[in-house]
Amino acid sequence: MKRFITLSSAAVFSTVILILLINLAGAATDARSQQHQGERSDTAIVAAQPNQNISAEQARVIGWGFAAAAFSTGIGCLGAGIAVAYVGSAALGAISEKPELTARALIYVGLAEGIAIYGLIISIMILTRI
Repeated sequence: MKRFITLSSAAVFSTVILILLINLAGAATDARSQQHQGERSDTAIVAAQPNQNISAEQARVIGWGFAAAAFSTGIGCLGAGIAVAYVGSAALGAISEKPELTARALIYVGLAEGIAIYGLIISIMILTRI
């Protein structure tokens, strides 16, 4: 039971941090779009023209966006690592006693690894909005 509480508290913590970072990225994008009301504010323009002068506010928004993407990937991978540690050890114990449970155990380990993929998807979504 203690392992479940530790795992669920880590998942809740990761989810809360992820939601906060998404909100931060959304607020930063809104602030940047208000600053450039008449201009086109694509990141492709900034990426295509590295010599273009950008304001300090734009640089700060882009920096926060990159930080949010890094945190979402990092925390997602941390949560996945914790989940795989618990699920993988339990799965190996179950497989050693009943080898016919191999397929079911691998499904649970794959679901635990999916947490990292979710963090990566969120970071890609954040990076496309910068």
